[in-house]
Amino acid sequence: MKAAGKAAGKAAGRAAGRSRAALAAGAAAGALLTLTSVAAAPAQAAGYRYWSFWESSGGTPWAYATQGPATARPAEGDVIGFRFAISNGTADTSLPSVAPDFTGICGAVEKKDGSKRVAVVVDFGGPADAPPGETPPTKPVEVGCAQIREDATGAEALATVAKPLRYDGAAMLCGIAGYPARGCGEQVAEDASKPSAASTAPSAPAASTAGEERGGPSFGVLAGGAAVLALGGAAIWKARRRG
Repeated sequence: MKAAGKAAGKAAGRAAGRSRAALAAGAAAGALLTLTSVAAAPAQAAGYRYWSFWESSGGTPWAYATQGPATARPAEGDVIGFRFAISNGTADTSLPSVAPDFTGICGAVEKKDGSKRVAVVVDFGGPADAPPGETPPTKPVEVGCAQIREDATGAEALATVAKPLRYDGAAMLCGIAGYPARGCGEQVAEDASKPSAASTAPSAPAASTAGEERGGPSFGVLAGGAAVLALGGAAIWKARRRG
């Protein structure tokens, strides 16, 4: 009877061990399935609706500004541009649709002593970029030559061409020439954040990992998934040893 009891106990222990191993294997498989689904899912990136700021010096192409208009101090002969659009970041931001042509904008304005001339381009974007309930101005692009003191900022140049300006409490430029009337850099749904036809990559795109550039998961997601799978494998090994 004792021998039979021991045999039955061992059989039950092996069955329990196999059950634990099966459970651990199931957990590891579930983790692998989760990781695979994460890796296969496309990146979900929402965009923002805002005024982007651009610069051109000496006839160079538009370049995404490295500072805001309130601190940038353009020089005589420079061109500054503003474009209202939905963008996913600096690598997906619409350029002003008018070329930075200082001569064409300021050529007829005579320079005065103690001042500088700065050409200003304001592109209000299209209907697809407009906030709900608002319509872009009838004239889609406004240009003007700002003659301002030599130490004046880009914001001061803009104010001479396209008043009124609207800022938020953090001094972010929200509206130019009264457009848009409400909102300031609000997030928009993914299906509304597609780049417009004039969209192009500026000179200094936002940094991203190689995986993110290809639309795949980041290294952190893969590393986390690998750790989950490793823990699952360890659980299987331990369960087998106990069995």
